[in-house]
Amino acid sequence: MANLDGPPITAEGMAALKARYDHLFGKERPEIVEIVSWAAGNGDRSENGDYLYGRKRMRGIDRELAHLSKRMKKLRVVNPAEQPDKSRIFFGATVTLADEDDNERTVVLVGDDEQDAGKGLIGWSSPMARALRGAEVGDVRTVRLPSGEKEWEVVAISYA
Repeated sequence: MANLDGPPITAEGMAALKARYDHLFGKERPEIVEIVSWAAGNGDRSENGDYLYGRKRMRGIDRELAHLSKRMKKLRVVNPAEQPDKSRIFFGATVTLADEDDNERTVVLVGDDEQDAGKGLIGWSSPMARALRGAEVGDVRTVRLPSGEKEWEVVAISYA
């Protein structure tokens, strides 16, 4: 059953999380289990680097698998193309902004698990996304950043 009230994520973002889970579970973990089993058979485990490193790595993989599993259950896959009001900024919007100096920047509002500011992917819970939610073309929004406040004008809105 689909989660109807969890944090949003795009289908691509969910696929990336699932691919990471599958890689850890199907490839990395079995390789580490094999190394730990081999190292355990070599005698004294207290000074066996392969055994100690393998156990530590396996705990890290198991923690990440548990985190990914829990996270994927909470997330709600949203298709931005199905947004009924495409004149306003909501989840999945591709937004072109202009600052006070008319420098333009294009960002896409995505799930927090898929954010990458360097690629223009802004997390749904980020200060910029919160400031832009519901805005229309022509609206000016103030974004509170660690470096101070900055105003952005919404120039264009589209949905993939």
